Amino acid sequence: MTYEEFLDEVTTLLYEMYELDDAAAIKLVMDAQANDYFVKHDDLEEMRTPEQARIDAKALYKAKQDRNQTQKKQQQRVQQQRKRKPAAQ
Repeated sequence: MTYEEFLDEVTTLLYEMYELDDAAAIKLVMDAQANDYFVKHDDLEEMRTPEQARIDAKALYKAKQDRNQTQKKQQQRVQQQRKRKPAAQ
């Protein structure tokens, strides 16, 4: 499959497997592409398979979940620190 077809396949799998809306799935793939996640896929045709698309869709979704979890924890820490600090008078 071509590089563009491969990216479309990853996007479709994100939509189907994780029920992301089209815009969210496209953004996830575009962000990964901007971060050079798919460089090897572009260079090596043998990496552009349906099986690899499924692996990549899972990896991208997991990374997104991990980022969201980290952000949530950081926000909770900031809120806890604000609660502990006495208000300046």
